[in-house]
Amino acid sequence: MVKKRILRVFGPLCLVFLTGCQLLPLAASPIVVSGASGGVAYTLTNIAYKTVSFPRDKVESSLRGALKKMGIKEGERKSSDGVVTINAKTKKLNIEIELERVTPKTTRIKVDAREGLFFKDKATAAEIITQTEKGLEDNGK
Repeated sequence: MVKKRILRVFGPLCLVFLTGCQLLPLAASPIVVSGASGGVAYTLTNIAYKTVSFPRDKVESSLRGALKKMGIKEGERKSSDGVVTINAKTKKLNIEIELERVTPKTTRIKVDAREGLFFKDKATAAEIITQTEKGLEDNGK
């Protein structure tokens, strides 16, 4: 009885220690989240990203509509070397959005929504991407 309890508690922990660095590639690889976020992926630092098959100008226009719809205030916009960076804010979050031209008809969207130094709001980042895509699809019809 006691052995089973110890094995149940410490067994999974031992497995992690025994596999050692073999789990490191899993932790370092992007994680794809399916379901409500529509295939939005995250980097190791929890920055949401997705590539869409629309020109950057159309993506930027749809992004502005998504931010307005979500009540997120748009701030500074910078552009250099095919990348547009837009800063946005809510009462609690600082949001940095990058739109990178991959090809003339393809754009990568990256969203980093953070509260303070350490907390990342993955749900808000994913929703910004989802609403941007929805706007693109609605305007494409």
